[in-house]
Amino acid sequence: MRFVVRVAVNAFAIWIVTLLPALQVRLVPFAPGEWFQVLLTLLVVGLIFAVVNAIVGTVVRIVAIPLYILTLGLISLVINGFLLWLTAAITSGWDWGLRTGEFWLTVVAALLIGIINAVLGGVLRSRRNERVRD
Repeated sequence: MRFVVRVAVNAFAIWIVTLLPALQVRLVPFAPGEWFQVLLTLLVVGLIFAVVNAIVGTVVRIVAIPLYILTLGLISLVINGFLLWLTAAITSGWDWGLRTGEFWLTVVAALLIGIINAVLGGVLRSRRNERVRD
């Protein structure tokens, strides 16, 4: 259940980032591109982003431990931007998916996605803890 919530939160965060044209992140939905196809595309891209974060992100973060120490954790911004770019690269093979612009704008978009994920994750986690206490 937690993974499904993470995918939904990722999809929402990606949707918010695609609404900001300055970040050059856009979503190309499944054809014909109506609201249901946009929602389905967001969920699939959120799923791919969650899997990339879980598998590739874990490996990259373990390998980059010396860089985390050297940069006091700021390398995580670059790594998150790389993971978002990798998600866009995976989905670019099809005629749907996520498209990104410049790398540094992708890093900013990944930062916003991380902030949205943290806020929504905190809200959802506190509600789940309240239900457990009752």
